[in-house]
Amino acid sequence: MVDVARHAGVSLKTVSRVVNQEPHVSTLLRQRVLASISTLGFRRNEAASRLARGATMLTLGLIMENISNEFYSRLAKAVEAAAAEHEALVVFGSYEERPERERMLVESMYARGVDSLIIVPSAADHGWLGEHPGLTTVFVDRVPTGLDQADVVLLDDVRGGLVAAEHLIARGHRRIALISDDDGLSSVHDRASGYRTALRAAGLPVDESLVVRGVFDPWRVSREVSRLLDLADPPTALFATNNRAAIGILQALRERHERPAYVGFDDFALADVFNPGVTVVRYDVARLARSAVDLLLDGGSGGRRVKVPVELVARGSGELPGSRAKP
Repeated sequence: MVDVARHAGVSLKTVSRVVNQEPHVSTLLRQRVLASISTLGFRRNEAASRLARGATMLTLGLIMENISNEFYSRLAKAVEAAAAEHEALVVFGSYEERPERERMLVESMYARGVDSLIIVPSAADHGWLGEHPGLTTVFVDRVPTGLDQADVVLLDDVRGGLVAAEHLIARGHRRIALISDDDGLSSVHDRASGYRTALRAAGLPVDESLVVRGVFDPWRVSREVSRLLDLADPPTALFATNNRAAIGILQALRERHERPAYVGFDDFALADVFNPGVTVVRYDVARLARSAVDLLLDGGSGGRRVKVPVELVARGSGELPGSRAKP
């Protein structure tokens, strides 16, 4: 702060007011101080700031569905790395698809002094968080129900579903199945919405008999995919709304002669090892995590939305051709 004050030609108190976002600093002085901070390469030390206020060392909580899922393990690693940039520690908890355990984890962390949480919310109502006014939360991947002013970092899920379905339609597929998780989750709902939009834009009907909902485990997906492929008029392509569903598709096809095209949402470690490789909708997990940590620590008001872009990565499975006959 002394170096910044000297460089900007202002008092130490002015620098303190700027970095702590206090009032009564003119716009011109604020810009001059911020420019000096940038020029000198300094950044705010959150841990030191908390200690100066008499608070404990900064600890963040991350609560997610199931850390054994590759998406969540990658997210946990990325959140830990982003928090380390602020000299913060991260504690983790998995609620394993049980909303009552999710609430227990939130309240347990809060009781132990962890009052800044990143949460991948379940489909349950989260209005009870209003009982903890001292708690700061940022939600990731899904919009929580029951909260009007939640800060959320989302993937561009609608576009992900759209580009996946468009990719399959462009290869001649007219009967495209949707394999999805709980459509009460905003991410699942939005990916399905993108899929439906692509079909309608191409003049194709949305056949609800080809839509599978509420399947969480790969073995259940495998059974549903086999059922679909046994239909009198089976799908020629499939879109999986998460990595577990994509793995279930692979399990089902291992035992069958058919080779439908398929696209998964979420990349996973062995996606490019299979033959053909698994075409996926991919995104930057580090960007997702960093955006969540930044929102959590910047002290702004609720109701903010950050959207992380997605891209389609073609590896072979989504490029398998289908019939070009019109329905």
